[in-house]
Amino acid sequence: MNLKKYFVRALHRLQKGPGYTYKELLVWYCDNTNTHGPKRIIKEGPKKKLIWFFLTLLFASLVFWQWGILINTYLSYNVTSSLSIGFKTMKFPAVTVCNANPFKYSEVKYLLKDLDRLIEAALERILQPTPGNSTESPSPPLNLTLWYQIPLVLIDEHDKDNPIILDIFESDQTDKGNETTAGNETSGGNQTPGANQTSGGEQTACSHQGSDNCTYRNFSSAAQAVTEWYILQSTSILSKVSLQDRIRMGYQAEDMILACLYGAEPCNYKNFTQIYHPDHGNCYIFNWGMDEEALNSSNPGAEFGLKLILDISQQDYIPYLSSAAGARLMLHQQKSFPFLKDQGIYAMAGTETSIGVLVDELERMGYPYSDCTNNGSDVPVKNLYSQYNTSYSIQACLRSCFQNHMVEICACGHYMFPLPEGVNYCNNEDNPGWAYCYFSLRSSIKHRQICIDSCKETCNDTQYKMTISMADWPSEASEDWIFHILSYERDMSTNVTLDRNGIIKLNIYFQEYNYRTISESAATTIVWLLSSLGGQFGFWMGGSVLCLIEFGEIIIDSLWITVINVISWCKGLKQKRAQARYPDAPPTVSELVEAHTNLGFQHEDGGALPRGEALPPEPGTPPPNYDSLRVRPLDALGRDSDAE
Repeated sequence: MNLKKYFVRALHRLQKGPGYTYKELLVWYCDNTNTHGPKRIIKEGPKKKLIWFFLTLLFASLVFWQWGILINTYLSYNVTSSLSIGFKTMKFPAVTVCNANPFKYSEVKYLLKDLDRLIEAALERILQPTPGNSTESPSPPLNLTLWYQIPLVLIDEHDKDNPIILDIFESDQTDKGNETTAGNETSGGNQTPGANQTSGGEQTACSHQGSDNCTYRNFSSAAQAVTEWYILQSTSILSKVSLQDRIRMGYQAEDMILACLYGAEPCNYKNFTQIYHPDHGNCYIFNWGMDEEALNSSNPGAEFGLKLILDISQQDYIPYLSSAAGARLMLHQQKSFPFLKDQGIYAMAGTETSIGVLVDELERMGYPYSDCTNNGSDVPVKNLYSQYNTSYSIQACLRSCFQNHMVEICACGHYMFPLPEGVNYCNNEDNPGWAYCYFSLRSSIKHRQICIDSCKETCNDTQYKMTISMADWPSEASEDWIFHILSYERDMSTNVTLDRNGIIKLNIYFQEYNYRTISESAATTIVWLLSSLGGQFGFWMGGSVLCLIEFGEIIIDSLWITVINVISWCKGLKQKRAQARYPDAPPTVSELVEAHTNLGFQHEDGGALPRGEALPPEPGTPPPNYDSLRVRPLDALGRDSDAE
């Protein structure tokens, strides 16, 4: 009840309002405000009033315009980058080393036998396109099953309007210029072409899905075209091989890592963690930090880094799959997956490669200043690389996004990326149109943009800047004894089983302990915004925060006046409606007294009183309230005329 009374009283006080009209309120504000300009409007003469009114309106508009710019600048959440240099003992980076060749040719030869014979015959046709020019003896028939799945074609574009398309293994050359143009269909029996050299010095590759759907790919060199076609075919073959067999067919750690030294401490292949990489087969990671603490570097310099001697066994390379020889290596953070195809470097055989490392630490601000993520939990793409227990990276997100689209559209996964659960890798037998689907998806700008928009950069990242130098190793004077020792340690043989074409020496070390930190900070803060708003208001209008409070006060008073005027208008409208319904005015007190004197009253109990008489009031009874009595006129006999 007390609360209700309080609100009723407060409402009554609000209904009183400021007690003046709009004009009086405006004049009072101009006369009492601390803002420059309004006072001159009411105190100057007519001409100066007009000038000061125009100036005040102009400068007020400038203030609001500047405020809009400042608020928009603040809401854009711009950042500034600062560079700082520090000195500390740092963790040695994780080092991943792989062979440029993913498998030993001696282990996979039986799988690629038909493909190798097919590519050799195709190369012979390319180099000797005229039938009957071959000098070799007839070879056994080719298994053209792989060819018909993804054939190679020649496209002669000397005549741009009428290109000639020729399947390499077709004996007759037919002019298809009136039927086929690049990007439509092939002359290979509606099969999917791979890659070949055109007679006009241009290479073309295409893939198809269905009977008349084909995509052509142009190359500037026959070597590129043949390599791409071979990779495409071998991908289909190897995708049907189990992971355990692929690991077995790769290079083993004890064969590849001949010597290891970290600082003054010896190490061996057991200090490396093995992972299978689709591009490079078996890879080995030093200081990955999965099972034990990451190693710290005791001092900068080559003597305190990692020294490795690797054997890449170049004589066992797959001839058409790997055209580069050497070791692929990458420096990265602990517990992160190495994407060697994008960020790795090659170390050449027969050389000593020294890699000096400098560290850059990146610190990005999160939302709303940048769209970065700390651990990938807010990224809508399922990270397929989480099966390796590695941390989030944008490379992992982009590849996972592509693989998810591949599974959704092509109904199978690509061999180069991890698989979601319940999905198989694409191959020519189970998925005849997978190559066309893959190339179409890879060239799709729409799907690429979807992945770019979905994935986010990490807020904190460490980058390793490398300074690389190389020298021949071993020298001619020392190669004899070095190869003897290394051969004996690996094979327990007195014969030399190693040579310069398969040996690589690596030195990886910190150049210095100075590290650079590139951090982001907000370019505009709330303090900057308030000071800028106040500066503009003070410069153009001479105002302050108190002036804004005064302005808010006049707005509230104006609202009160408006509410009271509306309430008064509603009351007046209600009274007008009541007057229209009851045109006669209600009787006054004097009229009631006169009626009481002349006509008499009928009491509420129904008894009639004599004319001119009334019951005396009981002791202690307050005087009657005439407004609550009902007037009933009586006739001359004292009867109620209304009752009749």
